[in-house]
Amino acid sequence: MAAGVAHEIRNPLTTVKGFLQLGLQNKDFESYSQIFELMIDEINRVNAIITEFLDIAKKRPNKLEEHNLNQIINTLYPFLETRALKEDKLIIRELNEIPNLIIDQNEIRQLLLNMVSNSLDAMDVRKIVKIHTYIEDDKIVMSINDEGTGIPPEIIERISTPFVTSKENGTGLGLAICYAIAKRNNATIDFTTSDNGTNFNIRFNR
Repeated sequence: MAAGVAHEIRNPLTTVKGFLQLGLQNKDFESYSQIFELMIDEINRVNAIITEFLDIAKKRPNKLEEHNLNQIINTLYPFLETRALKEDKLIIRELNEIPNLIIDQNEIRQLLLNMVSNSLDAMDVRKIVKIHTYIEDDKIVMSINDEGTGIPPEIIERISTPFVTSKENGTGLGLAICYAIAKRNNATIDFTTSDNGTNFNIRFNR
């Protein structure tokens, strides 16, 4: 049902975007170019929200295969580090030897990207995000620990609910997507938070 609704919304948006792009190419509408560009940006933002919402609504992963969390982290690390350094922040890794898991690699990449992005957003300059992998009992754990300001008490109980956010310009879908991805990949998420930072643990069943 979600996919059908998304399709019905996207069709007219695509038509509107097409006419706006034509308007940008028409010299008669040159004085409206900034307005057209703003409208196109907003349409792109709506499309991005629809994509995120569909990610939550998915029932199963696209491609379950054997992968190692450490390898996924190391592959994504240069991208994450680049953003952190631009903001005068630091990301460190503590990756212990762990067995492979049957997971959707692309989904876990998205989960990691969302989690680390949230951590960076929550921190001031010269603060650190730590990505840690280890074995605990019968679980493989990937934890993301930051030195941010913590999660506001009023949203802690609803942290996995879509559209709940403490960010001024946030959609409130990033963490909801992470919880949905974890569930589809046989994992759970728990966290602790305080004024000194937040630690998210993604626990995968072996």
